[in-house]
Amino acid sequence: MTRTVLVVGGGATGVGVARDLALRGLDVTLAERGGLSSGTSGRSHGLLHSGARYAESDPEGARECIEENRTIRSIAGACVRETGGLFVRLDADSPDYFETKREACESVGIETDRLDPDEARESVPDLTADAAEVLRVPDAVLSPSRLVAANARDAEDHGATVHPHAPVEGMTVRDGRVTGARLGGTVDGRIEPDYVVNAAGAWAGSIAAMAGLEVTMAPARGVMVSVDYDRPHPVLNRCRDPDDGDIVLPHERQTVLGTTSVPVDDPDDYEREDWEVQRCIEECAAMLPPVADAAVERTWWGVRPLYAPDEAGEDRRGISRGFFRLDHAADGVENVVSVVGGKLTTYRMMAESTADLVCERLGVDADCETADRQLPDADDPARLDELVAAYDGQGPTDADVVDAAD
Repeated sequence: MTRTVLVVGGGATGVGVARDLALRGLDVTLAERGGLSSGTSGRSHGLLHSGARYAESDPEGARECIEENRTIRSIAGACVRETGGLFVRLDADSPDYFETKREACESVGIETDRLDPDEARESVPDLTADAAEVLRVPDAVLSPSRLVAANARDAEDHGATVHPHAPVEGMTVRDGRVTGARLGGTVDGRIEPDYVVNAAGAWAGSIAAMAGLEVTMAPARGVMVSVDYDRPHPVLNRCRDPDDGDIVLPHERQTVLGTTSVPVDDPDDYEREDWEVQRCIEECAAMLPPVADAAVERTWWGVRPLYAPDEAGEDRRGISRGFFRLDHAADGVENVVSVVGGKLTTYRMMAESTADLVCERLGVDADCETADRQLPDADDPARLDELVAAYDGQGPTDADVVDAAD
């Protein structure tokens, strides 16, 4: 008997789950309220992490990042821009921290090369004169709009149904099971899933509440600033404890500066402060001085889907960037799982873990195929951009890259 699964959330993790389950033969419906990648995935800075950022603070998370970095490069084609990355220590930054970073990367299998500033300027001619030493790592840049759309298409090619404008409006729970879900928007009807995957990111708490469950999120906003600077360069990371304005990402026609971390109560309703924009520009210009005077082309804020607020610091930077798979059978609702936290880089791994649990609960014996199967049209940027348009999946992260048809 075919098992039916409702996946709530059309970001990278949600479409990754839908793709994974569809490839395993399940009947999948994905519901997103506002167009695919309209939440955190499409409002990120688009970094494909090497894991170096987390190597000393979260070695297991760093291992996950470098593993998925390699996997995504192999399956995602034109969704990835091969840029490389540099961690830059300025004169004012700790040399001990730099060495700790390098050793931590080596211990978890992240390839590094130590460069002196003159060597680094071969790929970054405008690198600040204050650079003291540089570490090369295998960072890259992702187009989340393309990535999400390609996953959605593969899911549909294998029998899934994807609704980009169908908000979940309520759930019915009887005898410890979700027996029905009401979808609005383009569906305007009720479905009766055997299992529900809550992949709503920063909004996971409100979806869980519809089933009488509690998932406590601690969202934090961060600004990205896209400036008119198109000289080629790798991803630049400030080699210091994570702070505001410590990453510079090259897009095809602009450069993106990020980011901040400010707690918010409501991921749909929060302030956007000018000081965040100015702080990012000033701090990023410490690594790449020309961005200080470059014209600001676009700004956007994203909300991180952080879980486990008991770990939070004042700006919530202390909350783990790892992912959490919450099996709500332990909470009295046996056919719901929430997947929260994580990073864009690890979306596929998060989806695989979640799909494994769903299949276990539904008695489905099928292996994951997503690590070895290339995404459809991965090497055809024009076709990928058509898919972005078809799913209303254009996010601000890659608006200067994706040529989505109207």
